[in-house]
Amino acid sequence: MTSRRDFIRNTSILGTASLTMGTLGQAIAFPAFSGAKGKMKLKFRPYTLQLNHVFTLATSSRSTTPVVLTEIEYEGLVGYGEASMPPYLGESHETVLKFLGKVDLSKFDDPFQLEDILHYVDQLAPENKAAKASVDIALHDLIGKIMQQPWYKIWGYNPVNTPVTSFTIGIDTAEVVRQKVKEAEPYKLLKVKLGRDTDKMMIETIREVTDKPICVDINQGWTDRNFALDMAGWLKEKGVVFIEQGMPKERIDDNAWLTENSPLPTFGDESVQRLPDVLKAYKVYSGINIKLMKSTGMREAHKMLTMARSLGMKVMIGCMTETSCAISAAAQLAPMADYADLDGALLIGNDVFKGMTIQDGKVTLSTLPGIGVKLI
Repeated sequence: MTSRRDFIRNTSILGTASLTMGTLGQAIAFPAFSGAKGKMKLKFRPYTLQLNHVFTLATSSRSTTPVVLTEIEYEGLVGYGEASMPPYLGESHETVLKFLGKVDLSKFDDPFQLEDILHYVDQLAPENKAAKASVDIALHDLIGKIMQQPWYKIWGYNPVNTPVTSFTIGIDTAEVVRQKVKEAEPYKLLKVKLGRDTDKMMIETIREVTDKPICVDINQGWTDRNFALDMAGWLKEKGVVFIEQGMPKERIDDNAWLTENSPLPTFGDESVQRLPDVLKAYKVYSGINIKLMKSTGMREAHKMLTMARSLGMKVMIGCMTETSCAISAAAQLAPMADYADLDGALLIGNDVFKGMTIQDGKVTLSTLPGIGVKLI
């Protein structure tokens, strides 16, 4: 209880003051919030995740990720949420805090008005997908707590059916790659970032120390489709099971051609963000990677999963670098996924939540209500 009280105290909305960005987890003042008893109250604060290793992709490197932690309080219950902002999403502490400052939930009397509330939030401003997700996740957590059930049960999913999760290995030197593979010993599937001129070195280095299955995430790093197809054939020989976002998302015809000719399944990631993108991805990719920070949260992610399944597409439930809050929220969908990439909280050293766990490499859901998390 002490941790929860401290969190609430630190995240309380204070009197009107100017926005001040600062060090890790520094409190920020926001406009005062007032509402009658029973009204929902939104609170939020910035936080910075510290990665255990420098995280390098085809297009960027970083050692931290900005997030914003949210709460929705209603009649003594608190729902937790999170926005995570990796660079390519175009969001930041400043943009998320500005967006959340516009959200007024006091006009809604009942948190079960989920569609109305989240439609209102979505219409406040374009884009801002992670900011919207932070409200969506907190609202789902709150509703689950009111119902005293986790969301996988509310949706009717069997927790036994969760897949294993991959463990991500970023682009690095051979020495560091070997170290990361050792750290991934408990995991049964490795996700390897590729898309630079070190692709074969990365895979060959991993194959020196393990024969575990590998999936690869190119992050749009391949620009020539014939090269991409050659790499797909070579990767299959090396025990790779699928390719994620091989070519730039704008190259629709090239991605479709690669999918048609590749010996490995392909997944769309950067190209598939919200619900309308699922239909656009049909026959362009074998499957889609659903992430809450792209989809604006659990509500739309659930719709995306349902549509992809109806089209016969494969589904992966993925994540950004996140705390166990957003990871556990995404994990509620995992029983219906073919693959999970839910290791985001494992890559950081300053998680503030405890929730979904990995047991024998498998996504293991908490029995706690809502999204299944508690403050550490």
